[in-house]
Amino acid sequence: MKIRVKSWGSILAIGLIISIALSGIAYAALGDRLLGKGSKGPEVTELQKKMAQLGYGVGTIDGKFGSTTEAAIKRFQKDHGLRVDGLAGTQTIKELKRLTAQSTNASGKAVGYKNIDTNLLARCVNAEARGEPYTGQVAVAAVILNRIGDPAFPKTVADIIYQPQAFSSVNDGQINLPPSASALRAAQEAVSGSDPSGGAVFFFNPAKTKNKYIWSRPQIKQIGNHMFTK
Repeated sequence: MKIRVKSWGSILAIGLIISIALSGIAYAALGDRLLGKGSKGPEVTELQKKMAQLGYGVGTIDGKFGSTTEAAIKRFQKDHGLRVDGLAGTQTIKELKRLTAQSTNASGKAVGYKNIDTNLLARCVNAEARGEPYTGQVAVAAVILNRIGDPAFPKTVADIIYQPQAFSSVNDGQINLPPSASALRAAQEAVSGSDPSGGAVFFFNPAKTKNKYIWSRPQIKQIGNHMFTK
């Protein structure tokens, strides 16, 4: 009888340990473990949602890390200068969380953009920054969004883009071209709060611009062929 009791006690203990372990997996937060092809669960679902939020197609958001999710992760890693291995590890998750977190202004107050025409924003990025580094494309989108919060500019994406003489791509018709996948992702990333421009409200190509006003603006940084200014 004693041996039998000990045996049942061991079985119950082992069952409890397994139950706790499975519970931990079921409720693990995104970033608690390495995710790769074949991974399943709510962390994968959260990963897929964040990827989709930034415009990286993952197929069906089903909590299953398959080939489509792996390919999207690789594109994300390449765009952001991360090791391209298709795995959602510490650095990839950290960057993904940073880009999808709610953005704040200088006072720390949460800000957001409502009713943004992301497709129009992407078309402008495509027309103005086609061939530029991905970070530069995000920066161009951010400039347009930064203007929304500046009293010197109109208050909608459409009014900013179509403001007379604001963008050469409107004048030459390139604004009407369909946006590339890269431009769409860049626009969505900027809407999600990313701003590689450092708060710029202007950008120009130093090799092609002689306009004295734009050259007089305080320069922040150069990304690719574009100088970003206040």
